Amino acid sequence: MLTADARPIVVWFRDDLRLADHPALHAAAQSGAPLLCVYVLDDDSDGLRPIGAAARWWLAQSLRALSSELRALGAALILRRGPAAAVLAQLAQQSDAAAVHWNEIDIVPHRAVADALADALTLAGIAYHRDRGDPLVEPNAIRSKDGRGMRVFTPFWRRVLSLGDPPQPLPRPKTLRPGPALPSEQLTDWQLEPTTPDWAGGLRETWTPGEAAAQARLTDFLASLPGYAAGRDYPDRHITSGLSPHLRFGEISPRQVWYAARFAADERPAIAPDIDKFLSELGWREFCRHLLADHPDLATRNLQPAFDDFPWHRDDAALTAWQRGHTGYPIVDAGMRELWHSGVMHNRVRMVVASFLVKHLLIDWRLGEQWFWDTLVDADPGSNPGNWQWVAGCGADAAPYFRVFNPVLQGEKFDAGGAYVRRWVPELDGLPDNLIHQPWTATPLELAAAGVELGGNYPTPIVDHKAGRARALSAYAELRQR
Repeated sequence: MLTADARPIVVWFRDDLRLADHPALHAAAQSGAPLLCVYVLDDDSDGLRPIGAAARWWLAQSLRALSSELRALGAALILRRGPAAAVLAQLAQQSDAAAVHWNEIDIVPHRAVADALADALTLAGIAYHRDRGDPLVEPNAIRSKDGRGMRVFTPFWRRVLSLGDPPQPLPRPKTLRPGPALPSEQLTDWQLEPTTPDWAGGLRETWTPGEAAAQARLTDFLASLPGYAAGRDYPDRHITSGLSPHLRFGEISPRQVWYAARFAADERPAIAPDIDKFLSELGWREFCRHLLADHPDLATRNLQPAFDDFPWHRDDAALTAWQRGHTGYPIVDAGMRELWHSGVMHNRVRMVVASFLVKHLLIDWRLGEQWFWDTLVDADPGSNPGNWQWVAGCGADAAPYFRVFNPVLQGEKFDAGGAYVRRWVPELDGLPDNLIHQPWTATPLELAAAGVELGGNYPTPIVDHKAGRARALSAYAELRQR
């Protein structure tokens, strides 16, 4: 039996792979006890959704970065795999731990795992501490008059803002007292990264996961922020923050982003409108997380039950063409190829490609959500299904059913010079700007001069825009009549 001051505290890392503003780590470090820092890869607990392939690649890099950061402060990261409640309870007992600390995740299956761990620790006589999680505002703090979660973003965000600033971010520990040496599984044994084939070259080219990279990206973004509100819809301008995957894995917290942005606005009042717009995007993420807290089946069930009878079409060939960026609509294809290469897609283009799938092709939004879940490095359990339901019209604060993005007009408006399309659909590079978003309108001579062979090196459109729009409006109108 260890003496009281030598008994370790277990810190369970979850979707919070950072050292700064980590309430559980902060509290454990403040105690002065030796620490056992643990990450559990849990693909076994009921209800937990296994992360997709691109996110698994990110997780591997993020864990390496976290391990390095912990070592620099004197601690080690212990890796275990299995049902988290059982794994952590066993580790706590075997190490004679004084307590286990973790940050809460306000998602029903994650709470269930934490509840099971709390019960097991109580039976073993081991203390536990459930610290504040990542939301700017706890979901139970913002309810409608009838006690439900809010379904419309604007009043939701007003409520968040009316509550004032969130708690100040906690400092990074200066040093950590290491716990007893315990065996750790090898990250490579988890096979989170692709090998044969190794399709992650574009991810490595695009991203540097980890807390340090997240902080650097935030600093760079705020330094170059002027013009964000007006320019964020243009996919070739590289003006967005790029923080979404770092937020997804908790390498940076929303509170840290909030205060850094507010400080930047105080220092440079001229960028205040850009900061407000940026923080509202952080607010949309918050909104979707609150939705998920109330609706754990957000990725599988329509928030509006009327859509349960929507006449979706099963078209495997069209779905595959969409997934691979071979629809014949350049802005759609550019977005899907950007996603395949880099694990992300510009937000404006995400709306266009999602609208194309669910409205032009009448393919169930859940199939699109599943594809994004597997291919996005920032596949967030709230934002991903929340955004898909918004586009499909069946979710919270949903886009009106009659809003069908015209992929040609969207391209001409937000990629007028065709730079984005040329980057991701290079076979169209030779077309002039006025044809790049609708190559099927080019004459045979214009196509030949550009080296474009429709139906050859670039597909003809898999659906006519007017016909697809009319079919979608008819289906939505029929649903409304029911």
